[in-house]
Amino acid sequence: MYIWRNFKQIFMKRLFSVTVFVSLFFFSGFTQAQQTWEPLNPNTTTKKYTTLLYLINNFYMDTVNMQQLTEKAIVATLKDLDPHSAYISKKDLERANEPLVGSFEGVGITFQLFKDTILVIAPVPGGPSDKVGIMAGDKIIKVDGENAFGPKITNDWVMKHLRGKKGTKVVVTIYRNGMPALLDFTIIRDVIPLKSLSAAFMLDKTTGYIKLDRFARESTAEFNEAIDSLKKHGLKNLIFDLRGNSGGYLSTAQGIADEFIGEKKLIVYTEGVHSPRQNLYATRAGNFKDGKLIVLINDGSASASEIVSGALQDWDRALLIGRRSFGKGLVQRPFRLPDGSVVRLTVARYHTPSGRWIQRPYNKGVDAYYNDLQERMKHGELIHPDSIHFPDSLKFHTANGRTVYGGGGIMPDIFIPWDSARYDMFYSELIRKGAFNNFVNDYLNGNRKKLHKKYPILKSFIGRFEISTSLFNTFLKDAKKAKVKMDTAALQRNMDFIKLQMKALIARDLFNQNAYFKVMAPMDHGIRKALQEMQNDAVFKKLKIRE
Repeated sequence: MYIWRNFKQIFMKRLFSVTVFVSLFFFSGFTQAQQTWEPLNPNTTTKKYTTLLYLINNFYMDTVNMQQLTEKAIVATLKDLDPHSAYISKKDLERANEPLVGSFEGVGITFQLFKDTILVIAPVPGGPSDKVGIMAGDKIIKVDGENAFGPKITNDWVMKHLRGKKGTKVVVTIYRNGMPALLDFTIIRDVIPLKSLSAAFMLDKTTGYIKLDRFARESTAEFNEAIDSLKKHGLKNLIFDLRGNSGGYLSTAQGIADEFIGEKKLIVYTEGVHSPRQNLYATRAGNFKDGKLIVLINDGSASASEIVSGALQDWDRALLIGRRSFGKGLVQRPFRLPDGSVVRLTVARYHTPSGRWIQRPYNKGVDAYYNDLQERMKHGELIHPDSIHFPDSLKFHTANGRTVYGGGGIMPDIFIPWDSARYDMFYSELIRKGAFNNFVNDYLNGNRKKLHKKYPILKSFIGRFEISTSLFNTFLKDAKKAKVKMDTAALQRNMDFIKLQMKALIARDLFNQNAYFKVMAPMDHGIRKALQEMQNDAVFKKLKIRE
């Protein structure tokens, strides 16, 4: 903790807020054409600033790096506007345009340089960091024992230290708000998942399940391919999982929403003081415009996820289940500066069809904004929906007259508390110290051929493979070798869940990512609740949700 306190004292007043999109992967948000902009009639404030730079450059007692000074001034200015306006230097611009279109090898995080440290915006679902338990809001304090804060921390530094070939190892030391000490995570670099749709399968004879991790360039095509495949297996109703989906392209959000709602219906609109209202409509009849639809969201669902879920809720097309979404609803427009660098400036807010703001407040500062998840935990919001209070001024109505609330994020129709087993300290330590991955790798190295022969298809594996007592004991021995502190009570309480996680990870490596979610589905609280409500015609009628 001394390192962290010292870090905060030294660098609390510094901010380097360049949002970077790297092989670690960044969801670039909603892209628009870049343009160069220059003030035509500089006012007094503009002249005052340019005069100051002239005076420093010509009269200051020491030599000054004017380019660096100007960039710091730009960043410091943007930090006082909102959490998502950002400066991207010319050097970093090429990497900033990489996301959602190429293949990458690295640790799999979206990050932002914040107060001279590496702030995790989100782990890539299914990526190496996600697998070991890295969370949004974590701050990377060390990389392989080397301090990862201070003026030396640039985008290039992060690239050199976190990028790497598949199979190589990196140890990151994390500060996590609310934890009494720093946490070490061992991450095995891997190819960052390219496909944005990680799972699509039938849960029963008529109910399908699709999980979308991000709104990438090919997501609409992937989604339609999945829908067409599930229809061949009897698809009538759909559970659409957007939990942990942190966003992506606006055009993709439009394409996905198109599949569910009627042609020419409003999906979202944007508006700002200097940006007149612009409406975005559904363009065609969708691939799943009929049939019961349930959308799963949580505190990790952001941006494009909120546009789609908000539109489906406002048009009474879907039943939303889960927890209040992240609340990221600001429109960034890129402006190219004279030296080739870019400012991604927030120019408007996203509104759902009923008029709700998606963006949650950020008036308490950027620190508080990115620590929102921990604050929600403290206030009990992740456990009790009654802890969320909306004033009448934020009341809106859906197409069929249901009351919904604005003020930040999308509030689901049915609340599900946080899955405590998933975030049990003992379970988290098993993930963080690599106990699961080490066991699965060792087990499959010696048994892969035998398992493929015995379970040639996933259905046979799910139906017949079990984690035996001896296999589980081997896992516990591996955990002790990894210096996991045993907690007998937590082990007994979550044993079934831990065994299922072991089975799911083996299935993932034997078959594919889809297999992991299919194995885990029976103990997924969100999916179980959605299946339960899918059979409840009364709730759809009560909420006037179109089937």
